[in-house]
Amino acid sequence: MRPLAESMRALSDIAASEPVRTLAAAFHAAGHEFALVGGPVRDALLGRRVTDLDFTTSARPEETERVLAGVSAKIWHVGQAYGTIAARVAGETVEVTTYRAETYRDDSRKPEVTFGETIEDDLVRRDFSINAMALLLPEMKLVDVSGGVEDLLAGLIRTPGAPEASFSDDPLRILRAARFAGQLGFTVSDETRAAMSDLADRLDIVSAERIRDEIVKLLGADDPVPGIRLLVDAGVARRFLPELTELVSAQDELGRHKDVYEHSLTVLSQAIELEQQRSPASDAAPDIVLRLAALLHDIGKPATRRFERGGVTFHHHDVVGAKLARKRLRELRFDNATVKSVSRLIELHLRFFGYSDQQWTDAAVRRYVRDAGEVLDQLHILTRADVTTRNRRKAERLEHAYDDIERRIAELAEAEELAAVRPDLDGERIMEILGIPPGPLVGKAYKYLLEVRLDEGPLDEPEATRRLLDWFAKEK
Repeated sequence: MRPLAESMRALSDIAASEPVRTLAAAFHAAGHEFALVGGPVRDALLGRRVTDLDFTTSARPEETERVLAGVSAKIWHVGQAYGTIAARVAGETVEVTTYRAETYRDDSRKPEVTFGETIEDDLVRRDFSINAMALLLPEMKLVDVSGGVEDLLAGLIRTPGAPEASFSDDPLRILRAARFAGQLGFTVSDETRAAMSDLADRLDIVSAERIRDEIVKLLGADDPVPGIRLLVDAGVARRFLPELTELVSAQDELGRHKDVYEHSLTVLSQAIELEQQRSPASDAAPDIVLRLAALLHDIGKPATRRFERGGVTFHHHDVVGAKLARKRLRELRFDNATVKSVSRLIELHLRFFGYSDQQWTDAAVRRYVRDAGEVLDQLHILTRADVTTRNRRKAERLEHAYDDIERRIAELAEAEELAAVRPDLDGERIMEILGIPPGPLVGKAYKYLLEVRLDEGPLDEPEATRRLLDWFAKEK
């Protein structure tokens, strides 16, 4: 945490900004309490960039809407039933929420909301002490009812009240604890950690979409590994990502193969490091597809592990892992593009390793690019990150081999427009040359010409036509 004087200056700067001054004055004039709350206060005190402005107020939702109508032409309901109204004020999107408390019934996926009377009551019901701080405006009074400042100084994550009550009220807080551990590099208190484990089954009432969103936020951290370890160690991950927990159970106490779980966490860390090296801009969005693939790339190993002749094999774990990832990500309601890309990366993550033993032909390089398609750049990173050997000579050999394959891909791409490899004749031209109507035969001809293109590179039209006619004569 930054020095107190700097922290207060940061809060003062936020309070002095046009949208905050406008809102504070409007709510004050209407006779309502108004405060900056939660994450923005925490981040300002920590010296982190404040990206979202969240406010709380004593005003009821209908009163909030009336106040906002006086300072904004654009207002919408983020969740009016939950007391949240959003608006566009002085070029900033803001959310204002009525003081509230919320709980989940034992059999409910949605919180029940009741509105509170005081800011202290509102803060006490929040997830963690570091998020249970507010700056009353325009008074500039910091309200900290549960020792949030002290916990920021200690780097500690704990609930304002009893963690059992907090997690029972909102089970998603179990995942948030892990997310903040990853995002902030903080330690979760022993009492909070124990409650996470004891109440993990409460996550079963939370929707898959909300769990997915927390996973994405955790993986978006610069170092998500501490949060992932927490979820696995506390027995939480098995509720929504059992394949990750299975990696732990697949550890080999006799040392006949490396620890797949620890290897997966290392690959994730190395993939993030390589991702940030290749996209160094501070505002670059985290590559969630890459990070999911790195974390899950070996989840097929437990199902394919075989002990043979004193050793161990994991034949086809890439294919099995891709199927498992596809099923799990669909259950977590990830979008189709993410599911497709992650499963494709997992399926292809072993393809490169034969290259270091015997250099590929140009045809093999073309197929590698063709098969990777849109995930080629991510496959480059995943494959490099998958090298975790302590054998320095082997690691250098693999690194040089991948440097070489990337160089060859770049050279072929420049010469042949490799990223858009297609047959030298399109479907219309194939039908015209062969005198056939649309149908399966056109598809077979197209596939044949694509294979020729991959094997030999571009052909001119007369040669492609000759090859097509020769093939067609054998097909008839």
